[in-house]
Amino acid sequence: MKQLKSIALALVVALGTLTATAQTTKKVDVSKSNIAWVGKKVTGQHEGTIALKDGALVFKGKKLAGGNFTVDMTSINVTDMPSGQGKEKLEGHLKNDDFFGSEKFATSKLVFKTIAAKGKDTYTVTADLTIKGITNPITFDMVVAGNQATTKLMIDRTKYDIKYGSKSFFEGIGDKAIYDEFELNVTLAI
Repeated sequence: MKQLKSIALALVVALGTLTATAQTTKKVDVSKSNIAWVGKKVTGQHEGTIALKDGALVFKGKKLAGGNFTVDMTSINVTDMPSGQGKEKLEGHLKNDDFFGSEKFATSKLVFKTIAAKGKDTYTVTADLTIKGITNPITFDMVVAGNQATTKLMIDRTKYDIKYGSKSFFEGIGDKAIYDEFELNVTLAI
């Protein structure tokens, strides 16, 4: 009888441990999520949005343990210019081969590789980012609270063969220069 109680106790402890460390994948609600971009140049900046095609965050218990996302590069939208006043021209330029080549590279991907807890609800994530078929590591902080995750990513476009207007590659372009880094402000509904 004592042995049976010991086995039952061990089973309860083992099941409790399994439950506490079980992985849960939460799909991102792309219709309620938002990716806003900002690209800066010497004389100003442009802003817009880009659509998330799909994505998921992985949790072990309540802690962030992984994630992967696909962005629809054909959805590049300029929000700081009205239609008929340069908006369509800029969107077309961003989608062509000078920038993201979205006809050939219709998606970009982000895959989490390592995650470290930084503080309450905050994680430092290192991920592989693929743009135009080129993959590079990127590190950023992500806050996960309730049913939402937010982050800001600074991306050096030149690492993805996007050199148009870069002072790093073209001398003497003066005030026509576009800064190498662009910003993504991401809000994910989970």
